[in-house]
Amino acid sequence: MAAPDRSTEARLRRAAIRLCLARLWAPIAEMPLPNGRRADILAVQQDGRIAIIEVKSSRRDFETDRKWPDYRDYADFLFFAVDAGFPLEILPPETGLILCHEDQAELVREAPHTPLAPARRRSLLIAEARLATLRLALKEDPNAAHLAGLDPSSLRPD
Repeated sequence: MAAPDRSTEARLRRAAIRLCLARLWAPIAEMPLPNGRRADILAVQQDGRIAIIEVKSSRRDFETDRKWPDYRDYADFLFFAVDAGFPLEILPPETGLILCHEDQAELVREAPHTPLAPARRRSLLIAEARLATLRLALKEDPNAAHLAGLDPSSLRPD
């Protein structure tokens, strides 16, 4: 399996995060999920609903990385974020679509709403809040990870 283009992936992630911020969603990159997967972006909407955004840097990235169905159980909404030149016809129609242009993005297709169970939502919201605050605390004091027995690399987005 070919490695995805990391610079394209990072640019797409930044553009999708900007879209989240413009919509007043609270995004976090590289969010670990209870099933062992890691969401490219998990965004909490103003009403507490959760969107997962899967970033795909190329056709090959999409065709070789088939983990995206594993994210459905952890999101009210599932989106793909891709570049303007991406072959849109290969993306599943039952997902939302975010189209990225340089450092900006637009929501082209809304994702169908598949409501999370309240207990799962609560668990994800707590996990997201803890990860975000731990990342902020370690940004403030990178040498303090040992105080909580943390591996700082496990908390950083790629």
